[in-house]
Amino acid sequence: MISEKSNAVRLTLPAIADPTEHQDFRRLCTLFDEAEVDPEVVLDHDYWTSRAGIQDLYDRPLLDAAARVLIDLVDQGWSVQTDESQVFVLPPVEQANREDEKARVRKQEHLRRDAQLRQSSVRRFVRKMESPRDHRGELISIFSVMRDGGELADSLKRDDGSGQSIQPYVQVVDTTTYCEYTGLRLHDMWRYFRHTWANAYATVPGRSMPILIRDAATKHHAVIGLAAISSPIVQIAERDKWIGWDTKQFVAEIAADPSEKVARWLKARMQLQLDEIYVDDLLREGVIDLVEFTHPNPGTVSRLRADAERHRLKHHQGGRVRVIRRIEPASWADRAETDLFRSKRASLLAETLEIRSELEPYLWSDDPVAGLKHALEAAKSRKHIGRLVRRARGERVGTVIADLTVCGAVAPYNALAAGKLVGALAVSPPVLAAYKAKYERPSEIASATAGRPIVRESRLAFVGTTSLYGSGSSQYNRLFWPAALMGGSEDERLGYQRLGRSLSFGTSHFSPETVAALVRAAELSHGRVRVNGLFGEGVSPRLRKVRLGLAALAWPANELLKHGRERILYGVPVVRNLREYSLGLDPEPDYLFDVEDTGAEQKIGEWWVSRWGSRRLEQERVIGSMRQSTLTRPVQHGARVALPAETF
Repeated sequence: MISEKSNAVRLTLPAIADPTEHQDFRRLCTLFDEAEVDPEVVLDHDYWTSRAGIQDLYDRPLLDAAARVLIDLVDQGWSVQTDESQVFVLPPVEQANREDEKARVRKQEHLRRDAQLRQSSVRRFVRKMESPRDHRGELISIFSVMRDGGELADSLKRDDGSGQSIQPYVQVVDTTTYCEYTGLRLHDMWRYFRHTWANAYATVPGRSMPILIRDAATKHHAVIGLAAISSPIVQIAERDKWIGWDTKQFVAEIAADPSEKVARWLKARMQLQLDEIYVDDLLREGVIDLVEFTHPNPGTVSRLRADAERHRLKHHQGGRVRVIRRIEPASWADRAETDLFRSKRASLLAETLEIRSELEPYLWSDDPVAGLKHALEAAKSRKHIGRLVRRARGERVGTVIADLTVCGAVAPYNALAAGKLVGALAVSPPVLAAYKAKYERPSEIASATAGRPIVRESRLAFVGTTSLYGSGSSQYNRLFWPAALMGGSEDERLGYQRLGRSLSFGTSHFSPETVAALVRAAELSHGRVRVNGLFGEGVSPRLRKVRLGLAALAWPANELLKHGRERILYGVPVVRNLREYSLGLDPEPDYLFDVEDTGAEQKIGEWWVSRWGSRRLEQERVIGSMRQSTLTRPVQHGARVALPAETF
C-alpha cells in the first residue's frame, strides 16, 4: 500500500473546497501518476492544468494553489501515486552514487536557471551587457572584463615567481558605482556573471553586500570571481551548536560552571531590553505605570500581552500597511507607535518584566554567583534564563554573523581552483571593513522598537556557507590559510570548518507564482492578509506565506518544505572569542588577524597561486580547459552567459 511508505505525503483538498475542485485536483494527480514527465523540461503550469481539463483557476484559489504546489513538486523530482481513494506524493530519492546525486541536484537547479534565462527581460539584459559601447574612445563590453584563457596560461608559465600574472583585489559592489576601467555599472557586472552559476539568480532579503574579485594584472581589471555577504539564516541547529550559543547547550554549560561574568551579563541583558523599549504611549494610555517597571506583577504582564494581541490584530486589518509605508524612515517614534511595533513592544516588555520578576531574587543578591547557581536549579528560573539567551542570540545573529550566499570563480580562473581564492578573500580585512562601514547605522527594528536610533554591532565574527551539493564541496574542502597572510599570528590559521549538514528545509523549490497562489488561498481561509512583507513582521516573509498557504490547504508544511537537497554546512570564525562576543558577554571581538591590513589581498593571492593555482597549471587537461575560453570572435568563453534556446 502507498500509505505504508513512511515518506509518503497524503494530499487532498480541504473540506471547504467544492466537489468539482476535488474532482479536478484528483484528475491532475492521476495525470501525473500515469504520464511520462520529461525531467529535462520545466513543467508548464497552463499546459498541465489544461491537459487535466481544469479551467477558471483564478476564481478557485484553493485549487489554484494546490495545483501549483503539485506541479512544482513534480518539477523537482517528486512522484505522484494514486489509488481508488487517496493521493500521495513521494520526495525524490537521494542517489547513493556521489556523482549521480550531484547530477540530480544540478539538473533541478538548471531547470529553474534556464527558465529564468528564457525570460525576455533577462535576455535583453545579457545582450545589452555583451553589446559594445564607447568608453573614453574605446569600445567596451562585458567581454572586456573576461580574461583570455590562453593568455592567462601563457602568462602564468612565464611568471618568474613575482606574482605579477594575477593580482587579485576586492571590490565591494553597490547599485550606484561604475567601473572606472570600463564604464560598466558594477552591479550589472556582478549580475551578469551571477547568471553563469548553476542555480537561478535571486535577490536576498535583508542585508546583502555583493563583491567582485578583480585582477589588476589586466588592462580592464578582469573579473576573477564573485562573492556576496548576506543576512544569515536565523536558526541553523548545527551552526548554533558549533558556535556554542544553542540555548540548551549554553544554559547547561553555565549551570556546570556558573560565573560572576555570566550573572552580570544576564542582569545587563534585562536592563538593556527594558531601556530599548519605547513606552511613552503605554504610560500615556495607562497600560502600565512607572511603579510596575520595578515591581511588576502578573496583572502587569497580562495587560501587556492583551495589548500586544489587540494591536497585532489591528495591524493585520486592511489599509494600515499603506500608512506605515508613508512614515519617514528615520521617524522612529512614529514607527514605534504603529500597530505592528506597538504589538512587538508590548509583547517584549511583558516578557522582560516577567523574566525580571522571576530572576531578581537570585541575581540581585549579594552573591550573584550563588544566586545564579540557585536560579539554574529552579526549573522556572532556568527557563527564563534560556529566554534571555535566545533573545540575545536573536538580536546579534543578523549583525555579527553573516552568510556567504555567493562564492565562486569564473572562467578561465575557475580551472585553477580560484574559487578557493575567492573564498579566502571573502573573509579578508577589506570585506570586514566594508561590512562594518555599510551597516554601522541604526537598526530598523531595534530603532522602531526603542523609538530612537539604535546602532547594533556591525563587526563580523563568523561567516557561514553551504555546499551546493550534499556529497561534498571541492571549493571549501581543505581551504585553510595562515592567519599571518592577514597580519595575524604565525601559529594560527583561518579557514572553512565543516559544521555538519543542513536539514534540506526551505521554500526554494516553490516558484514565485506558487507563493502568490498560496497567499491567495490563505486570504480565503483567514479573511485577512497575514503577511504584508513589512520589515519587522518577522523572519522570512516568504516562508511564512508558504506555511500559511499550506495550512489553508490543510497540507503538512514540514514535510512539503523538505526540498531534498541536503547540503554541507561550513563556517569561518574570524575571532577567538566567538561565543562570548556573539552573545555580547565580551564587548570587543578578539580577531585572529589585523582587520586593517592593507596588503592582505596580494599576500592571499600569492599564497593561492603557490598552494593551488601553480599545481593545477601542471595538468594538461587544466591548460586545455583554460584555452577553450577565448575572446577571439565569435566569443567562446566559459564566463559568457549561455542563453538556452527560446521556447514557443
